[in-house]
Amino acid sequence: MARASRKTKRKVPHQGDPLLKTSQVRKDKLSSRQKKRIKKRLEKPVVDRKTKGVTVSNELNEENKLASKKELFTLEDEDISNDGFPADDFGDLEDLVSKSDSDEHPEETPMDSSPVEHTPDTNKAHDLNYLDQRIRDWMLLLANFKTQAPPNVTRSICVNSLLEDVCKKYSYNKFLAHKLFDLFPKELLEFIEANEIDRPVTLRTNTLKTRRRELAQALINRGVNLDPLEPWSRVGLVVYSSQVPLGATPEYLAGHYILQGASSMLPVMALAPRPGERILDMCAAPGGKATYIAQLMKNTGTLFANEINPNRAKALIGNCHRMGIVNTIVCVEDGRKFPKLMSNFDRVLLDAPCSGTGIIAKDPSVKANRTNEDIQRCTTLQKELLLAAIDACKAGGYVVYSTCSILVEENEAVVHYAMRKRKVSIVETKLFGEKGFVNFKGFRFNPKLQRTRRYYPHKHNVDGFFVAKLKKLM
Repeated sequence: MARASRKTKRKVPHQGDPLLKTSQVRKDKLSSRQKKRIKKRLEKPVVDRKTKGVTVSNELNEENKLASKKELFTLEDEDISNDGFPADDFGDLEDLVSKSDSDEHPEETPMDSSPVEHTPDTNKAHDLNYLDQRIRDWMLLLANFKTQAPPNVTRSICVNSLLEDVCKKYSYNKFLAHKLFDLFPKELLEFIEANEIDRPVTLRTNTLKTRRRELAQALINRGVNLDPLEPWSRVGLVVYSSQVPLGATPEYLAGHYILQGASSMLPVMALAPRPGERILDMCAAPGGKATYIAQLMKNTGTLFANEINPNRAKALIGNCHRMGIVNTIVCVEDGRKFPKLMSNFDRVLLDAPCSGTGIIAKDPSVKANRTNEDIQRCTTLQKELLLAAIDACKAGGYVVYSTCSILVEENEAVVHYAMRKRKVSIVETKLFGEKGFVNFKGFRFNPKLQRTRRYYPHKHNVDGFFVAKLKKLM
């Protein structure tokens, strides 16, 4: 008879009670090292770190509140100047900072609390607001200087103070700030603030391959929010937002449009090229204006697109290929030498190198880097190029001179110089815009210079530009 097997109970390992503290375990079951550790823990007072931190921060906050109340009472007794600031410019602050640095226990002093850490940011924001208010006050004072100027204060003192504040807030150098004030004595602030905002993105339809309406519909289907650039352009589109990169769409790669600033279309419109003509674009890269000229020529005639920089000429060639231009010859030559190589052109476009004072929104470095030597270097080159453009044009032909600068030295002064050196006359551009200067800072130019056109970011919402159209008489 088989015996029934005994079921042996499995021994469950001992599980310690989580609520049982180490100090409650019998000492005779512990090793000597454990006894020593427990003895040290029992002798050391238990402190809740979180509670300690809260109490310390509460004490510091109470001290800060007392200190702030103290300051409020003491400020009432101080001498306050007319501009709202104490006569003593925080003289005690240095003493407090040096005292806090020399303390052995900085955590016990209220100077190490959080308000002191945020003081520089608060002062910076306060300074910007204060500068902005001062600039507006200076502009208001200069606008009504005869009636509101305080005694013993000259106009030059107000102007210098205004431009000093402008340089501090907007990071302009003094030279360019004075130049801009000469141009916009009443609209300086509007012009400078317009340069802090990007201009709208615009593109030009390539009518050799598509129509503006068809292109607009194709881009809208891709998530582009746009409108026609009206009323002065029949091929331009202004883009407000886009869900796709505009430089990588199938339409862009197929050459249906090119990204081009609105103001850079204006010189080509003033040139008014016709099919079958012989035209020269003296400074053509990267190709926005050259491809527009070829487009208006309907790919007929001959367009010579010249660029002195070989690397930039590659971009010009690439755009011509993408846009389907077949009537263009790309040259790499110094424009000043071009009349000796080729001349007798029906029309010549010269978009001359300049200081870039009209495109500060695109290149903010212009604000601090332009000097008087840079302007003189540009004007010398511009005069030589314009004379060469006139020499390359046939009698009865047209020359369009344009820059992305707003300075008179690079625009009206250069055209006035060319009129004295060559037999040319200024004709109407048939464009909108501000009239060119005839009198400026004691200089008197040819009265026909009012037929030139100026464009400003704060008035026309385009990059600063200058366009002049000349007709060669003989």
